[in-house]
Amino acid sequence: MTAPEQDGLTPRIDTSRPHPARMYDWFLGGKDNYPVDEAMGRQMLAVEPGVPVMARVNRAFMHRATRWLAGQGVGQFLDIGTGIPTEPNLHQVAQHTAPAARVVYCDHDPIVLAHAEALLRGTPQGAVDYVQADARDVDAILEQAGKTLDFGQPVALSMIALLHFVSDEDGAYALVDRLVSVLAPGSYVVISHLTADFHPEAARKVDEMYRANTLTLAPRTRDRFAAFFEGLDIVEPGIVAAETWHPELGEPVPGQDDVVSAGYVAVARKG
Repeated sequence: MTAPEQDGLTPRIDTSRPHPARMYDWFLGGKDNYPVDEAMGRQMLAVEPGVPVMARVNRAFMHRATRWLAGQGVGQFLDIGTGIPTEPNLHQVAQHTAPAARVVYCDHDPIVLAHAEALLRGTPQGAVDYVQADARDVDAILEQAGKTLDFGQPVALSMIALLHFVSDEDGAYALVDRLVSVLAPGSYVVISHLTADFHPEAARKVDEMYRANTLTLAPRTRDRFAAFFEGLDIVEPGIVAAETWHPELGEPVPGQDDVVSAGYVAVARKG
């Protein structure tokens, strides 16, 4: 892996307000979070006790989708909105099936950068790299990812639990369109996304918490989620709750049978 560039500066981690990636880490049982993240996480648990299981269901979907894509012969992956590394990471799942797979991670959170070099190590046959960039800075992502990935060949673009942190006004659909436009035919797009369709009252209260902490949260309906895949061929089983996307491809999630997912997922192919 190429060492992430930091311009000689140590990135500043703001521990004065909660951060979605660190809260997600806390829900998954990780240690890369702070008291402010745990505090808001506990507030969310008071509204919806199933949030930790929902987080694991979402993570398990990523594992299954990556395993499926590698099995389809996809050998390149661009994961935007990586989050704090939690093993097994995407490259570990991909390279288990395809040891020569090339993976580029992208995130803007300094705590992710702090862990990237130590945790994102791949097979000798493959390649793993990390891009420090905001998801909305598509040109910078493509330029840096192009040092590892060949965009003339199929790439799996993965955006797991990312786009509900990008509002319509902030260009969520435009950034997906721009990324998809450079993908070669035979590429895939993988998205998981929060919705209020399944738990409307809990979603409303969580949205209020985010607003109170000046955090963006944009849960979308099924139709608005489907709009991210315009012009692409959605593979079976289509747009579904996270736990129902090819469950036979992965390990069961504890408590999975007792919870309805908080988000939609889908995998689509560019023709």
